[in-house]
Amino acid sequence: MERILISETPKFIGQKVKICGWVDTVRSHGKIVFFDLRDRSGIAQLVFVPGKDQDINDLAKKINSEWVVEVEGQVNQRPAKMINEKLATGQVELLVENLKVLAESEPLPFDIKDLNASLPTILDYRPLTLRNEKIKAIFKIEEEVISSFRKILSEMDVTEFQSPSIIPLASEGGSEVFHIDYFDYDAYLAQSPQLYKQIMVGVFERVFTVSQVYRSEPSITTRHICEFTGLDAEMGFIKSWEEIMDTVEIVTKGIFSDLQKNRAKEIELLEAKLPNPNVSFPKIKMREAQKIILERTGKDNTSEPDLGPEDEKEICKYAKEKFDSDFIFITHYPVKKRPFYTLADPNDPEYTLSFDLLYNGLELISGGQRINDYKNLIANIEKWGNKIENFDFYLQAFKYGMPPEGGFGFGAERMVKQFLGLANVREATIFPRDMERIDQRLSLLQSDKKKDKKEI
Repeated sequence: MERILISETPKFIGQKVKICGWVDTVRSHGKIVFFDLRDRSGIAQLVFVPGKDQDINDLAKKINSEWVVEVEGQVNQRPAKMINEKLATGQVELLVENLKVLAESEPLPFDIKDLNASLPTILDYRPLTLRNEKIKAIFKIEEEVISSFRKILSEMDVTEFQSPSIIPLASEGGSEVFHIDYFDYDAYLAQSPQLYKQIMVGVFERVFTVSQVYRSEPSITTRHICEFTGLDAEMGFIKSWEEIMDTVEIVTKGIFSDLQKNRAKEIELLEAKLPNPNVSFPKIKMREAQKIILERTGKDNTSEPDLGPEDEKEICKYAKEKFDSDFIFITHYPVKKRPFYTLADPNDPEYTLSFDLLYNGLELISGGQRINDYKNLIANIEKWGNKIENFDFYLQAFKYGMPPEGGFGFGAERMVKQFLGLANVREATIFPRDMERIDQRLSLLQSDKKKDKKEI
């Protein structure tokens, strides 16, 4: 008999089927044993009735949560009073006739169904806690964000390419890079696919990439992570830098439309609130935002070159109150706060044609227009204190002709964090990497290494 998925069982009422999965819960009511069995498609109730097969009933009584089993039996309609409206399979149950254990589970360290544990504990037991229904839902939503990003841009005739993770220099500048030994040479893990997507504009005009991005940020915050999934796009022959913001709005609204269409079950389970799709994202300059914050809070940050975390929260409150928007574009960041490739505003040269899109109190997407003139780009590289020869490979794209262009990028994990109202970006990161963790907590690994050295 071929296995079917649990979600298919309502189509087989009165028929015998085979299903496989993990035992979600076990319940005994006198001599009758009930299992909830879980596979990738859903949950089904199994019933073991005494007198059918004593060996099967005895085996069923030994099984606990997370055992992996294969069962055969008849799909029956549940009595009206026993129908579970919360389950897609809640109108049926499987009367078990054959039971086979495929793998046993050790006793669980805690209840993963109704998970009540601290974030460090959840991450320490990540292979197990990922099985929790709500945690799985987070990553089904993240899958949809990435899939939707790809779909929307492909439909806009934007070409996907694969950007490298090992690079010869720090693309964004600064010290927040991971150095690696590359045979007898120095190399780095990519801070961004920025230089490569600009090169690819000279090939395909409009490109995007989904890649792993690495930031050696020496801080433990709820919004930063050392490795994340970057969703990046770059477009040539733009008429204005505002065209980039228009594309960001189309992509962002499209992602949330796809989430509503394809992940309604997960959204309901996690009690997430979708943003208003009918409101255009407001746009204000950074200096104007700082003045608004001063007026609203009395805190004078107008001399700061950037918005701080509390500023971002306040200006998002303003956007919600004034425009009923969960999003707001902050534009014209100072030249000194943006990378060397960012184009300065010709009407206000101390500021750039760049933007951040803030969402529910947090920077979500960064972008803007780039310098496409070869000589100006060289001048800026030198102005930022970099060596021209280090950028020879990148500069070829501009030396041999580059149209006006710009782009944007964001982290999938941060978008999911904000959408779901999670307290920490690690909750939206399937296997988080930070200063204290590479799967296991580094302090524990270091302790084990010290033990090993003593034993040697």
